[in-house]
Amino acid sequence: MSNKEKLLWCIYAGVLILLFLMSSTDLIIKEKKVEILPISVIIEDASDDYYVNFKKGMEMAAEEFHGDVSFITLYATNDQEQQMELVQREIRDGAKAIILSPVNEAETVMALDAMSPNCPIILLGAPVPSESVVDTIAADSFGMGQLAALAVTAQAPSDVPVYLFTEGLSYGDNTNVYDGVRSVLDDHRFTYRLVEKRTDDTYRQAIEETVYPGDGRITVIALDTQSLNEVNQIVDGSTVYQAHVAGLYGVGSTTSILGGLDKGIIDGLAAYNQFDMGYLSVKRAVEAIQGSRQRKQTQLDAVYVNKENMWDKQYEKMFYPIE
Repeated sequence: MSNKEKLLWCIYAGVLILLFLMSSTDLIIKEKKVEILPISVIIEDASDDYYVNFKKGMEMAAEEFHGDVSFITLYATNDQEQQMELVQREIRDGAKAIILSPVNEAETVMALDAMSPNCPIILLGAPVPSESVVDTIAADSFGMGQLAALAVTAQAPSDVPVYLFTEGLSYGDNTNVYDGVRSVLDDHRFTYRLVEKRTDDTYRQAIEETVYPGDGRITVIALDTQSLNEVNQIVDGSTVYQAHVAGLYGVGSTTSILGGLDKGIIDGLAAYNQFDMGYLSVKRAVEAIQGSRQRKQTQLDAVYVNKENMWDKQYEKMFYPIE
C-alpha cells in the first residue's frame, strides 16, 4: 500500500471517529428534551386495594403523556385533615398538579379554596363549585345506586327488609349512591334501614340479629366498595348467614368482590370503568399543567353486572384490563 493510500485511509478513519464523537455529544443529532411532569394522586384510603384498575389506567397515561405520578395513601382511612396536609406537602415539594379523591367533597373544596393552591387540582368526585378545582371526573354514583336498587326490586322478596350498609354517608360520594337507592326503593314501597359502620363488627351484628330467633331474613345493598367487600367476606364465611341473607347487592368492584359475584355470594353489583378514570385523570392533569385544558366535568357511566354477564367482553375488558 502506497503512502498516499495510507494517508487516505487515515483521513477516512479520522472522519468516522469525528462524526461518531459529534453525534454522541449531540452536536449533530440533537434529541428533543421531554419535560417530565410531576403529578401527585392522593386518595382517601390507607390502602390501594380498591384502586388496582385505576392505577393501571393512571400508569398508561403517565407513560403516554410524560407524567411522573406519585400515588399516595393516607395513614388512616377517611382522615380529612391528614389528606389536606398531604396536598400542601405535595405542592410544596414541587407537584405540578394534584389528583384528589376527597374524603369529604364539601370540606375538601372549602379547604382548597382557603388554601389557594398554585397548581391545578383534579377532583375525583361529583362536580362542586370551586375556583381551585380545574376539572372533576366522577362516576355516576346516583345511577349506580339506582341500578343496584332496581335489581333488588326485580329479584328480592318485597316483604324482606333491605339493609343499606355503608362506611358513612359523609365519605366520598356515598350520599349520592344512597339517594339513588332510596329513589327506587321508595317508588317500589320497599322497607329499608340505613346501617352506618360504627365498629368492626357492625355489619356482622346486623346480620346476626336475623339468625336469632331463627326466622329473620334481610336483603343487603352495600353503598360503597369497602362495605361490599367486607359483607362479601362475612357472608361467604358462614352458610348460616347465607341462609338469612336473601340477596347481596352493592356498588364497586375488586378482585375479591368479582370472585364473590362469580361464586354466587353477591347477586349483582353496579360499577364504572376505573381504568378510564385513572387514565383520564392523568391526561386532564397534564393538559391543565400545559394550559390547554378548559374547565370540564366528566361523568363515567354506571353499569350493572351479575354472574350471567360478568364475562361478556365489554365487562371483562373493564374489570380485567390488559396492562
